[in-house]
Amino acid sequence: MKPLKLTHPSLTRKALLRKAETIPGAWYGIRIAGLLLLLTGWKRYGIRIAGLLLLLTGWKTTAVSRLFGVSRQAIVDWVRKANSKGIDSVLDEPRPGRPTRMDPVTQSKLEEALAKSPEDFGLRRTRWDAVVVVEFLEKVCNVHLKPRQARNWLKRLGFVLRQPVYRYIQATGEGVGKFRRGLKKNSTES
Repeated sequence: MKPLKLTHPSLTRKALLRKAETIPGAWYGIRIAGLLLLLTGWKRYGIRIAGLLLLLTGWKTTAVSRLFGVSRQAIVDWVRKANSKGIDSVLDEPRPGRPTRMDPVTQSKLEEALAKSPEDFGLRRTRWDAVVVVEFLEKVCNVHLKPRQARNWLKRLGFVLRQPVYRYIQATGEGVGKFRRGLKKNSTES
């Protein structure tokens, strides 16, 4: 089997490092040699840039695939794409699919609202959950989503839904006495 090589003229170490500076998080991944990229949830861009840099320095595709936890075929695909498209190969191409119902303005409104209480917007809840987000979007932004989509947006914006904690209030001696005095026996009803 013939070893893979990066042959595109625009793919140089300097060009990749410049590209890494424009992508948030990629530079940090390169500085630590990509060992923690997958563990800390770095974007695929940083992994691709770090992987291509390692290939340029002489690493084998098998070693790079083991390092990043991707298949060897993925590394081969990165090299082929890099050889055909050049430096822009590290970026994802837009994927087909239905466009989102929320434009960037609505997303920013939702993000700002999530920092406040739902009661500030006239909603009768104290915590945000998917149903409350749906109500908020319908009321404020005129956007209609289902609760599952709202949960996906909460996750995408970095919020985590937590189970509510129910605490029951214990009766006090004073409260029990007041309750008993308030009860009256009615002998006429049977």
